[in-house]
Amino acid sequence: MRGANIRQVAELAGVSTATVSRALTQPDRVAESTRAKVLEAVRASGFVPNRQAVDFRRQATGNVVLLVRDISNPFYLDIYGGVEEHAFANGYRVLMGDAGADDARVGRYVEMVRNRQADGLILMTGWLPAETAAGPLPPMVVALEQLPDLDLPTIAIDNRKAGHLAVQHLIGLGHRSIAHITGPMNLVMSREREAGYLAALTDAGIEPQPQLIFHGNFHYSSGQAGIRALVGRGGTFTAVFAANDEMALGAVNELRGLGLRVPQDVSIVGFDDLVFAESSDPPLTTIRQPRRAIGTESMRMMISLLSGQSAGVERIEARVELIERASTARAKTARHRSP
Repeated sequence: MRGANIRQVAELAGVSTATVSRALTQPDRVAESTRAKVLEAVRASGFVPNRQAVDFRRQATGNVVLLVRDISNPFYLDIYGGVEEHAFANGYRVLMGDAGADDARVGRYVEMVRNRQADGLILMTGWLPAETAAGPLPPMVVALEQLPDLDLPTIAIDNRKAGHLAVQHLIGLGHRSIAHITGPMNLVMSREREAGYLAALTDAGIEPQPQLIFHGNFHYSSGQAGIRALVGRGGTFTAVFAANDEMALGAVNELRGLGLRVPQDVSIVGFDDLVFAESSDPPLTTIRQPRRAIGTESMRMMISLLSGQSAGVERIEARVELIERASTARAKTARHRSP
């Protein structure tokens, strides 16, 4: 149905045009079942809301910024998909920004919203520059990161619990010497995943060994560097928990280059369940985050914030799960020291 108008959407959904308008501009004022019928009619008809008219009434732009830490990381694709789908269904546009580990870039995106070039910002950087955080903040939702000093709507996972789950899986397979390649330690999520790793070892009566921890940066190359460093230290390990899938795959390939097999010689657990985790060689055991659902929920929280419907500051914990694949196996005697 090309060129559908709001009346045709209303007929398709079996509701009034006023209900369609409310479902698209003030979704919290419409019953969930009715909203679902309207959104399905929008999708089926190809209807595009007249954003300009809505924006004129609200004195808003209809733009929301999704600011990520590294736009080249495939981790963000599903999150963007969830944000964009819910945004489009509600008449918003999504602008994706790359923080690039640069305080000035983050500050400029916040200024975009302060200057009403966008209505709100979904923040996925894990930090705000001190001078930016010190001033009045525009409408902002934090997704999958934690900014404990700021009282902002947040959807995140329990990274400590997730790290514990990953290492507990390896311990259950008989591994006692487990290495950890962390993410950047300036991020709360990296510190929490490491804390979960340490807690799982302690809970199992295994004394953590500092020489089996390598501080990485979430990039593939730091997974490779982590294995080189761990082996070079003369450490003995039968398993590795990497704080994301990119580093886990870097670790797998570096071990292979050293003549070690995964999982026969070393088991590997990653984190995120990226699209390539299942098709890697071997398929990667990993912690799955519901990334698309997190994107959808963060946009829902943003719309609620912008519409003034939020009752207090929302904090939502998304559920994670261990996905067991072929990169982990029962432990054998450790025999990989410095060559």
